[in-house]
Amino acid sequence: MARRLPRRPFLYAIVDVDALGPRVPGPAAAAFARGGAALVQLRAKSVPDRRLYALGEEVRDAARAGGALFVVNDRPDVALLLGADGVHLGQDDVPPAEARRLLGEDVIIGRSTHSLAQLRAALREPVDYVAIGPVFATATKADAEAVVGLELLRAARALTERPLVAIGGIDRDRAAQVAAAGADGLAVIQALLEGADLEGSARAFVAAMNR
Repeated sequence: MARRLPRRPFLYAIVDVDALGPRVPGPAAAAFARGGAALVQLRAKSVPDRRLYALGEEVRDAARAGGALFVVNDRPDVALLLGADGVHLGQDDVPPAEARRLLGEDVIIGRSTHSLAQLRAALREPVDYVAIGPVFATATKADAEAVVGLELLRAARALTERPLVAIGGIDRDRAAQVAAAGADGLAVIQALLEGADLEGSARAFVAAMNR
């Protein structure tokens, strides 16, 4: 089912507006894409819709200029308006079947899961990849689910050939073992924001992931 997803392993950079601090989303997305991120997601949970749309235009253009796909978090309607390459849906978001009906067959749809039961349910849905996490403890999300560890990722890999994206507390030191455990994509926020050189952070992460 994978629609235009990159070959594994790929860096899935999340531009989280709350985590960026003083950094500007567009230039951050551009730096991640130049550094080798294959997908760039805009995550902006705390901004009004008008601002979300404006940020989406900025991040979309920056990501695509660097050759990366652009994904919107949570909002199929905004993804449609922006002509995004994909949308990522959490467990409390619009059902994937409804998002697919709205967005059509050519748009990537991802689904967050935090247990084997949720994973099995997601595999019955019209999604192109399934995200699993948090693999490790993370401070990025205040209401994060319980840590699932690499064990759930390995169990998921044994259940399906559908692309899997690991998320949660993944840094450069852990990147290679996460890929080896079965992740096709590694979704990262905080580890890409360490230091002023965001492009360099992305390059270093891609190198570590491919060791």
